[in-house]
Amino acid sequence: MTEASKPTVVVDNLHIDYKTFASGKAANDRRALMQRQRGVRVVHALKGVSFVVHEGESIGVIGHNGSGKSTLMRSIAGLHTPARGAVYAASRPALLGVNAALIGDLTGDRNVMLGGLALGMTPSEVESRRDDIVDFSGIREFIDLPMKAYSSGMAARLRFSIAISRDHQILLVDEALAVGDKDFRAKSEQRIRDLREQAGTVFLVSHSMRSIMDTCTRVLWIDHGTLKMDGDPKEVVSAYKKSR
Repeated sequence: MTEASKPTVVVDNLHIDYKTFASGKAANDRRALMQRQRGVRVVHALKGVSFVVHEGESIGVIGHNGSGKSTLMRSIAGLHTPARGAVYAASRPALLGVNAALIGDLTGDRNVMLGGLALGMTPSEVESRRDDIVDFSGIREFIDLPMKAYSSGMAARLRFSIAISRDHQILLVDEALAVGDKDFRAKSEQRIRDLREQAGTVFLVSHSMRSIMDTCTRVLWIDHGTLKMDGDPKEVVSAYKKSR
């Protein structure tokens, strides 16, 4: 990052709350909420998180399960409404998660086209990048089979390959590098470094400290909904490991 690099994401005193029934079911239905008010509790998923990210940064996001990492990514992507605070982004962030939906009844090839169109590419642009997408995923021999026949790892590799087939100013990657073999993870990490070097901003949520160390220039440690630490990857990862 240089002194002239521009802010791409500003998270300002972000609070995200969930209302759930005692059973854990989300309280989305107002009538049900009124009927079962006594069973409702508020979960404070994020509690006053603030930071600023600039062009060319690759941000690792670490923390235990349920700490708020994925909630933070979904908030930056605009999928959660803050209870308080705000998120500002220089362009629309692209969220990639291993659970990103593709259509199981369609072939991998058809999903490549649909996924590319969803990213804003024209049909001719998708077609021109098709071979690169398929080759990157490493599932060419299965590309004409329906997605529902794929293993979870194969499907996740195809989702990642589609998502990184175009450049993003802001890319949010949630656990996608946890799938695939060593070679695929190495390719994925290199692609993230390439995006960063093109002045893109990449967020990587991962439980793999090795991926975080190899890929990121800065790390955020989220703990019970708060920003516990923000800084150099070695320092933050070391502190996180000592706390476990």
